[in-house]
Amino acid sequence: MIGFIVAGLVIGALARLIKPGKQRLGILATLLLGLVGSVIGGTIANMLGTGDIWELNVLGFVIAVIASVLLIGVAEGLSGRNKEKARH
Repeated sequence: MIGFIVAGLVIGALARLIKPGKQRLGILATLLLGLVGSVIGGTIANMLGTGDIWELNVLGFVIAVIASVLLIGVAEGLSGRNKEKARH
């Protein structure tokens, strides 16, 4: 479980480095997005037959980082929309 949390934090941090621009996400949001990206990457790697969902492999890791980058974009979009609604 601790390894899963550390992997999620690393994946989330890599995703933030890859995503251009400044993200307004805290460490907890980065961790959660990395964990969700890890599960998505593991699930896709499992469906492709390269390993188990909870097993760290190269394909799962790459997919997890890509999924986390996309999730950060979605999170930024949602937070930006919420701020716009609060202003009106």
